[in-house]
Amino acid sequence: MASTPSPRTAATTLQNSLLSSSSSSVNHNKPSNLSFLHASSNSSSLKLFHSVSASFSPSNSSSTICNVLKTVESADISFSNARDLDGVVSIPKPTILVSEKLGEAGLDLLRSFGNVDCSYDLSPQDLCAKISLCDALIVRSGTKVTRQVFEAAQGRLKVVGRAGVGIDNVDLQAATEFGCLVVNAPTANTIAAAEHGIALLTSMARNVAQADASMKAGKWLRSKYVGVSLVGKTLAVMGFGKVGSEVARRAKGLGMHVIAHDPYAPADRARAIGVDLVSFEQAIATADFVSLHMPLTPATKKVFNDDTFAKMKKGVRLINVARGGVIDEDALVRALDSGIVAQAALDVFTVEPPPKDSKLVQHENVTVTPHLGASTKEAQEGVAIEIAEAVVGALNGELSATAVNAPMVPPEVLSELAPYVVLAEKLGRLAVQLVTGGSGIQNVKVVYKSARDPDSLDTRLLRAMVTKGIIEPISDTIINLVNADFSAKQKGIRISEERVIVDSSPEYPVESIQVQISNVQSRFASALSENGNISIEGKVKYGVPHLTRVGSFSVDVSLEGNLILCKQVDQPGMIGQVGNILGESNVNVSFMSVGRTVKRKQAIMAIGVDEEPNKDTQKKIGEVSAIEEFVFLKL
Repeated sequence: MASTPSPRTAATTLQNSLLSSSSSSVNHNKPSNLSFLHASSNSSSLKLFHSVSASFSPSNSSSTICNVLKTVESADISFSNARDLDGVVSIPKPTILVSEKLGEAGLDLLRSFGNVDCSYDLSPQDLCAKISLCDALIVRSGTKVTRQVFEAAQGRLKVVGRAGVGIDNVDLQAATEFGCLVVNAPTANTIAAAEHGIALLTSMARNVAQADASMKAGKWLRSKYVGVSLVGKTLAVMGFGKVGSEVARRAKGLGMHVIAHDPYAPADRARAIGVDLVSFEQAIATADFVSLHMPLTPATKKVFNDDTFAKMKKGVRLINVARGGVIDEDALVRALDSGIVAQAALDVFTVEPPPKDSKLVQHENVTVTPHLGASTKEAQEGVAIEIAEAVVGALNGELSATAVNAPMVPPEVLSELAPYVVLAEKLGRLAVQLVTGGSGIQNVKVVYKSARDPDSLDTRLLRAMVTKGIIEPISDTIINLVNADFSAKQKGIRISEERVIVDSSPEYPVESIQVQISNVQSRFASALSENGNISIEGKVKYGVPHLTRVGSFSVDVSLEGNLILCKQVDQPGMIGQVGNILGESNVNVSFMSVGRTVKRKQAIMAIGVDEEPNKDTQKKIGEVSAIEEFVFLKL
């Protein structure tokens, strides 16, 4: 038998796991997997490759592992078929297309990892022509990443990075369907955008831009450019996210009374800043100044229109450093002409750059800047580094904390759940292999046993991994964390969850995970529970996933390599008989466990094996008189 890896080695290996796949070759006609770190059967030996070329594939099928925690302390790195004639490792580097200008610090980071193609001002047709040769795409706000782009990528595009906050120029639905991760850079330019919002607020209130232009034209018009004070005025912050809350902090420092509207903002965070959360109607009706910080969505498109302006206090002043599309620009011109809106300060526009003859841009009561919200040296460098790190991480198989089309899981939760997501994926992969018959899988239930309060246990990541394990073996599409839920819905599979509080240590997030598949037939009848569902359960022990229950039988076997389940009469010599058959066929046994319900009645023997037994070997196992049924399962 093979020696069992030490708990520390196994824990280290599995703690660095997040996503897995059983695909043994790269197929760029499928949505691409997010993971590129492959673990061999030796837990201390890792094979690393980047799936960027259809001609390059690992020689052995292995479990794809995503290095989330970056805590691999030691590993023997080996490459089986990526060597040149001199035996030197030669790995194809990923190709990263940068379609808009990015700071040099970010480009340097990208160049140290892959081949960087800086092609600016691409037409939609040119982008579609290039994208099938690219593994990653980095854009700002000017490039439209449409469904056609994802279709043209033919499954090779793994990640789209938006160098900034807003992602309204990326078709998230299409990205999710094609298994492409979308990441943004939401923090680096927060302060810059907030500072620009305040700059527009104060310059508008004191007519700085108009007075400057007047003086440069040789005029001295002190009486014309009398401003308004900010102290004691009410500022309505529409959208209380990162930028909106920073604007609120600074406005409070200017002596303004700040209110905010955001249906998703927590009231306690607003109160901590001294801001009152109010309804949309109350905000626009009572504000002297309105600062926009909302994303552009179907619900917010042109939300500031004729009806909205009619409800505002006469003489209101408007600032927009968010998205131009949230304002009906023609309606704003009418509101300015009528005096409802006294002034506007705009950094963003529906069409950028706006037409030269734009009535809005040319209006004497409007201050405009060319989308400068994030345009400070510090912010540009920060955004470039932030998005480069997120893209490189995604190409390395890591789930970025800035992913916008995957379950948003805080880093500390990712760290804690790492070994459990490996368990979840392998339980899903085992469960689906137990299904037989033509009825199809429709209902899957995942039961989490934990000592923690259900509200403090975030299971989105675990559910996604169970879904991945179930769908990928029966699909021609690679499933990853991004498209797992979507793919389940497309296949008519309903994934439900149940959380059971147990009396164990709350130090660990999950005591066990159980996967049930209902209304199906099983290849292994003993896997059926009393209610007729296929049911398997597992735990994490010393950082290693273990199978602990099959149907009503308790077992204890490490989920590594492959697995043989045998239902047998509980009698002496069974382990020896099966072990001898496997040994004669040169099949190495790594683990073995026997579980039974009643002594000398029936038992289940779970055997971990490194190799797949051939048909003759499996036939011999089935011919052992005391074995009632058995099944071989691939992990």
